[in-house]
Amino acid sequence: MKSVSGKKWVEKSVNKNLLEKFKQDYKYSEIVSKLIISRKYDPIEIYNLSNDLKITNIFKNIDDFNNATKLLIDSINNKEKICILGDYDVDGSAATSLIVRFLIHIKHPHYYYIPHREKDGYGASKKLFQRLILKKPKLVIMVDCGSNSNDAINFLNHNNIKSLIIDHHEINKPYPKSNIIINPKKNNGYVEYDYLCATTLTYFFLDIVIKKTKSSFKISDFLIYVLLATVCDVMPLRKINKIIAKHVIKNFQIKNNLSIKNLLETNSLKKKITIEDLGYLIGPIINSGGRLGYSNLGTDLLSSNNISIIKQKTNQLIKLNNKRKIIEKKILDSIDFKKIHNKNTNVIILKDNNISEGMIGIIAARLKEYFNKPSIVITNSNYFLKGSARSTINYNVGNLMKILIDKKIIEYGGGHNMAAGFTIKKEKINIFEEFIQKDFLSKNLNNNLSSNYDAEISPSVINHKFISEMEKLGPFGNENSLPNFLFKNLKIIKSSVINNKHISVILKPRVGKSFKSISFNSASTNVGNYLMSYKKNINVIGQIHENNWNNKKSLQLYIKDILI
Repeated sequence: MKSVSGKKWVEKSVNKNLLEKFKQDYKYSEIVSKLIISRKYDPIEIYNLSNDLKITNIFKNIDDFNNATKLLIDSINNKEKICILGDYDVDGSAATSLIVRFLIHIKHPHYYYIPHREKDGYGASKKLFQRLILKKPKLVIMVDCGSNSNDAINFLNHNNIKSLIIDHHEINKPYPKSNIIINPKKNNGYVEYDYLCATTLTYFFLDIVIKKTKSSFKISDFLIYVLLATVCDVMPLRKINKIIAKHVIKNFQIKNNLSIKNLLETNSLKKKITIEDLGYLIGPIINSGGRLGYSNLGTDLLSSNNISIIKQKTNQLIKLNNKRKIIEKKILDSIDFKKIHNKNTNVIILKDNNISEGMIGIIAARLKEYFNKPSIVITNSNYFLKGSARSTINYNVGNLMKILIDKKIIEYGGGHNMAAGFTIKKEKINIFEEFIQKDFLSKNLNNNLSSNYDAEISPSVINHKFISEMEKLGPFGNENSLPNFLFKNLKIIKSSVINNKHISVILKPRVGKSFKSISFNSASTNVGNYLMSYKKNINVIGQIHENNWNNKKSLQLYIKDILI
C-alpha cells in the first residue's frame, strides 16, 4: 500500500496457530499477543509485562568489570588523582557525571574534561592528553570513547599513567593497550550486552565498586541518567534497558535529583517523567552545549548538587538549545529536499560546508527521519572533512566505520549501529561515496524498504482501556516502538498549522466520534499538504498516544503517514 510520502506500508504478519496458542497461554488480547510475537519478546520480557523485575548486576562475575574494579579501588586507596574523559553527547555527559558524583561522595581527588567538538575532535587523542596530564593524574578513565585511541593510550603508557576505557562503540584490532577495556563488542564474555550504552556499563561497574568498598553512595538514585543516556543514544529499549526504563518511569522521584527537577520545572513540567520528556526535552537541552561549543555544561549540570550552579547551567543550556533550534531551522530550510528525493540514492549523503560540526549529527538525523534512509552529513574541518551518520535499523554504520578505516578510506571514525562520526581527507570523498552506495547494495538491502504497521483497527476501539492494555508493552522506544495502526476511511474535519512545523487535525470516522490528531514536523511535506487541503476520505497510519496534562488524560493520534 503506497503512501503520499512514498513509503510502501505492509502489515506485519504472524503465524495464526502461534497467535492462537499465545492467546490461550498468556490470556492477552489478539492485538497485544500479535505485538509480542512480532517483536520477538523473550520469556523474561514476557514475564516483565505483568511483573516488576529487579535490576540485577549481570556483570558481577565478568573479568573486565572485576579487574576494572580492582584498578579503581587501588587508585582510591593510594589517593591517586583521577582524570575522567567523556564524550560531548548525553551518554558521555551522564557516564562522566556518575563517576564524578561517586568520587565527590568519597572525597577523592579528580577532575573531568569533555572535549570541544571542533578544537579537540572526538574522544581521546595524544594531543589532548598532552594537556590533560599537566594536572598529574595517575589514572585516566575514558567513558563513551577510547576504544580506538591507540596512540593516545600509548602516550599514557609512556608517561606511566594507568587507563580504563568504558565504551560501547565498535572497537578495532589491535585493541588499545589500556589497563582494562570494558566494551561488550570486544567479545570477551558479554557480547550479548552490546545493546547497552556507556552510561549503563558505567553504572554497573560503579555498583560493583560501591559494594566492594562498602560505600554509602546510593547509585540507584541516578538510574534516571542511565535511562536518559539509553534513550538519547537510541539504544534498544528491550531486555535490561526495558527493565530499567520500567523501573525509572514507575519509581523516579523528581525531588531526589535537583538537576532533573530544575530542568523540568524551568520548562513548566511537574508531571511524572516520560520517555518523551527524556528524548525530546531534556536530552536536546543537555546536548546543545556540545553542539555549540560549550561541551562541559551538560556534565557540569548533571554532576552538581549546588542549586545556584544547577540554575546557572540550566539557563545557559536552555538558551543554547533555543539557539540550536533556530540554526537547525535555517539549515533545514536551505536544504533542497526535492533534489535529494529525485537523486534517489540508497544512502543520503549531503555535503555542505556551511553546516557547523556541532550540527551535522542532528541534520543527519532529520534527513534519516524524512527519507527513512541512512543519512550522512559532511562539512569542512580545516584540512579535512568531518561527517556524521544516522542510520536505519537495517544498516550498521558503526560497523561501516570499521570497514572504512581498514580500507584506509577514512582517517578516523567510530560509532554504533545507529550513529557514527568520522574524519576523511577531502580527496577521498568520491571514493567514500561510491563505496558506501555499493556496500549498501552488497548487503542485499532495498532502497524502497517496506514500512510496517502492526494491525488495522477501528477508531471505535480507542479508549482508555485499550491504551491501558497497550501500555503493558511500554515504556516505548527504539526496537519497542509505539505500535503503528492503520485507520481507514477518515474524513478531515479541520486542520491547522502549529508553530510553522506541525499540523493539528480533527479526524472523523464513518461511525463514531471525531478525534484529535497531530502530524509532527510535516508542514510543507506531502503529508502536511494533504492534511491541509484534501477533501476526500483518507487512510491513516498512526500511533495512539495518551496525553497527561494537569492530571487530565486525553487520547490523541500521532499521524505518521497517509494512504489515499
